[in-house]
Amino acid sequence: MRTSVVVIGAGQAGLAMSWWLARRSIDHVVLERGEIANTWRTQRWDSLTLLTPNWQSRLPGYEYEGDDPDGYRTMGQTIAFIEGYAQYLAPPLKTHTTVTSVRRTDDGYAVVTDQGTWHGQAVVLATGAFNVPVVPKVAESVPAGITQLTTDQYRNADRLPPGGVLVVGAAASGAQIAEEIQRSGRPVTLAVGEHVRAPRVYRGRDIQWWLDATGLHDERYDQVEDIARARSLPSFQLAGYADRRDIDLNSLTSIGVKLVGRLAGITQEGKAQFSGSLRNVCELADLKMNRLLNSFDEWVSARRREAEFEPVQRFEATRIEASPPLGLDFQRAGIQTILWATGFRLDYTWLDVPVLDRKGNIRHDGGVVTEAPGLYALGLPFLRRRKSTLIDGVGDDARDLSAHLHTYLGTSAARKSVVTAGA
Repeated sequence: MRTSVVVIGAGQAGLAMSWWLARRSIDHVVLERGEIANTWRTQRWDSLTLLTPNWQSRLPGYEYEGDDPDGYRTMGQTIAFIEGYAQYLAPPLKTHTTVTSVRRTDDGYAVVTDQGTWHGQAVVLATGAFNVPVVPKVAESVPAGITQLTTDQYRNADRLPPGGVLVVGAAASGAQIAEEIQRSGRPVTLAVGEHVRAPRVYRGRDIQWWLDATGLHDERYDQVEDIARARSLPSFQLAGYADRRDIDLNSLTSIGVKLVGRLAGITQEGKAQFSGSLRNVCELADLKMNRLLNSFDEWVSARRREAEFEPVQRFEATRIEASPPLGLDFQRAGIQTILWATGFRLDYTWLDVPVLDRKGNIRHDGGVVTEAPGLYALGLPFLRRRKSTLIDGVGDDARDLSAHLHTYLGTSAARKSVVTAGA
């Protein structure tokens, strides 16, 4: 089977790329291992809602048209939205087609699947950034009898064993799950590492409105001093609750969640050891949040738009007990479950092209894999813009990459014509 471009993945990124390829009259196929929006279906917990308001669900040629623009989609609604986009596009799609290998050929790439092999001049990797959960090596030292779960395995608190829960990681997922479990009646201890604190609403507007209006979401990868650092930052501590309440460490401690520092180790006796840097980590998160809010205030002042917004706000500093515990005996504390909210890594085990670094990340320049002409990546953190992993961000990235791809295909065709004429 032959086509010009093979797009791997039929989530929002792969579908957005399909839209732009169609607009440029580039023949292609979209391969999906499961159903449309497979990751949303299989790797999310029951109560999860989008961190972005409904109005921000914008894909090429398609956007939210409901009566609740400031609400937040449930997982079922998110899946339905992406399914609706696929129906609108009617892309050349092959579902239940698992890619087992991508390798270079003389005239492009061979994409081997369990349904046959596709040959294309170019390949777009749109499988997303959240493929395989990252579980630290310390997990190997967890005492027998304690249940271990990752965020993609967690569904709801009722499925957990009775007893206390240690949640490791305090970004958006860890904070939301910690709150849900605590409210279920199970005592939660939250191991806090680096995190990004932000209010849900600031001066009467959603935080995402500010990021959008001030242009921060559109900041490009080549405008950032340390792009590797920017791409590794955890997500904002946010949740899409109907009442638009904040979810931060103060909100968690107010309902009884106990805070400890980063999990540093587990002894042979079954005792957890925590970093003593909890206060410093929280002070840094508070500092960065205030810098962000200052930038919003400066944007308002520079445009003399103060009358449009509520007064300037500042939020209480993160409350940390005087001497946070540096250790925890799992048995005495009644910990029966550890939930690893420690992020995800890419899974390119099927990519037989030498373009990965030692951590398994693909080396690229804004999604263009320069070491392998004709190979592109899409849907990764800060790929071309700060908003690259948002539903609202993949469309702009896909537009840029489809333009590069269009030029590449034209150059490749011209090169072949020259070779043929010479022969």
